[in-house]
Amino acid sequence: MAGGGSLENRGNGSWRLTVSLGKGKDGKYIKKRKTIKAKNKTEAKKKLSEFVTEIEAGTYIDPSKMKFEAFVSEWYEKHAKKHLAPKTLENYMYPIHNYLIPQFGHMRLDEFKPFHILNYLNSLENDGMRMDDKEGGLSPASILYHYRVLRNIFSRATEWNVIKANPVEKVKRPKVTQEKTEVFTQDEVIELFQLLQDQPIHQRIIIKLAITAGLRRGEILGLQWEDIDLDTRTIEVKHSLQYLNGEGFNLKTTKTKSSIRSVVIPAFLIDELKQYKHQKRKDRLKVAELWEGGKYDYVFSSEFGKPLYPTVPGTWWRRFIKRTGFKFIRFHDLRHTAATLLINQGVHAKVISERLGHADIKTTMNIYGQYVREADEEAANKLNDVFRPKMKN
Repeated sequence: MAGGGSLENRGNGSWRLTVSLGKGKDGKYIKKRKTIKAKNKTEAKKKLSEFVTEIEAGTYIDPSKMKFEAFVSEWYEKHAKKHLAPKTLENYMYPIHNYLIPQFGHMRLDEFKPFHILNYLNSLENDGMRMDDKEGGLSPASILYHYRVLRNIFSRATEWNVIKANPVEKVKRPKVTQEKTEVFTQDEVIELFQLLQDQPIHQRIIIKLAITAGLRRGEILGLQWEDIDLDTRTIEVKHSLQYLNGEGFNLKTTKTKSSIRSVVIPAFLIDELKQYKHQKRKDRLKVAELWEGGKYDYVFSSEFGKPLYPTVPGTWWRRFIKRTGFKFIRFHDLRHTAATLLINQGVHAKVISERLGHADIKTTMNIYGQYVREADEEAANKLNDVFRPKMKN
C-alpha cells in the first residue's frame, strides 16, 4: 500500500511528488517520484492524490521505463499536434511510422544511448533502406531529417523530465553538402518566356511569377486576388496553400514572419495579369451558383473556384519540358533562378533575401554563396579588362 506521499516545491510552478512504497527485499526504501506543474499547493496536492491512486491501482508507469512507441503517442498529442505546422507534422510522421517505430518502438526510453542513434543514422545509408524500390540508401538530406525528428522527440522527453539526458544531442548533426543549384541563365529565361507565349495563360503566369518574384509553389497557389495590386505592381505574400492527407486543403500563414512580405513584380507582367483577371471574372459569372471557392478568391483555381492541388504546377512543368525539349530544372529551381538573375544584375544580397522571404541573409548566402562568388569574380575580371591596357602604358 502506498503512503500519503509528500510535496517539494521546486519553484516556477514545478513540484516534485514522492510516494513511499516501504522497504524492498534489500532493506532499502522504494520510492516513486514524479515532477509536475501546478499553479499552487492546492493543485499540487490534488495531483499528488491522483499519483497515489495510480500507484495503488497499478496503472502508473515510470516514465523512464516507457517504451519509445508509447512516448511517441504522448509526444504527438501533447506537443506535435499543438506546435508543429500541419504539413510539417505530416512529414514527420512518415519516418516515424516507417522507420523509427519499427526500429525503436520496443525500446525503453532509459535504454537509449548516443550509440543507438549513431548506428541508426549510419544504417540509413545502406542499400535497401529506401521505400521506393530504388537502389542505394537515403540521401544525406533525408538522413538529416530523421535526425531532426529524433532530436525533437527526445528533446521533449528531457524537457518533461522523462529522461535525464537527450541521447541525440551527443551525436553530431549529419553533414549535408550544399550542392550548386541548377538554374536558367538570363538568355535561357528569355527563350523560355517566348516558348510560354502559346501556353494556357494561367500556366505561363505561374512560371513567370516563380522566376520574376521568386515565390514558392505554395505561396503562388495560395494567392488571392486581393493580394495583388496591379496599380502599384505589388504582391502581398501572406499565405501558403498545402494539401494534407485526410484533411484536404489548408491555407496557412506563411511559415515565418520574414516570409510575409511585399514583392514588386516587373511591369511586363501587369498586362497579362489584367487579361487573366478579366478572364477569371467572366468564368466565375458563368458558373454562378456552382461556384465552390467559398469565401476565397484564388488567383489560380479550377473552373469552379477550388484551389489547385500542389502537384499541378510541377506536373505541368515536367510535361511542358518534355513537349518542348527545353532544358530541365525542377519547378522549385525557378525560384533559385530568380535569385541568381538578381545576383548577376548586382542586386545586394540583403535585398534578395527580403524578396525571397528568407529568415536572414545567412540563409541566402548559404544557398547562393557560390553564385555570389562567381558574380564577384566576373566583376573583378571586368575591372581587370578596364584597367589592364592603361596599366601597360
